[in-house]
Amino acid sequence: MMHFRNATVAGLVLLTLSAGASFALDRKLTVYNKSGYTITEFYGSNSGSNNWEEDILGKDVLPPGGSVTIDFNDGTGYCMFDFLVKFEDGDEMTDKIDVCTVGTYNITN
Repeated sequence: MMHFRNATVAGLVLLTLSAGASFALDRKLTVYNKSGYTITEFYGSNSGSNNWEEDILGKDVLPPGGSVTIDFNDGTGYCMFDFLVKFEDGDEMTDKIDVCTVGTYNITN
């Protein structure tokens, strides 16, 4: 019986360490505007959310050729994020990105 208990404790410790590691992943993403249009709004919400969060650019814009680095660590542990990009000409695009494994994201239009 003692061996079973030790194996269970060891398994729980390993599971806890694995779960903790997912929260420690780098969620920073550099977004490059490689389109010919200024990006006026950029939204990124974890895929578990039903709503778009606030515009990440705020009052700023992202001109063609520009870039911005964004930390998507929102404390939820999510890696998958949905993006909504709005351009100056009124066009929009959406995408889904794993911010834990991708360090750069190129927006083309």
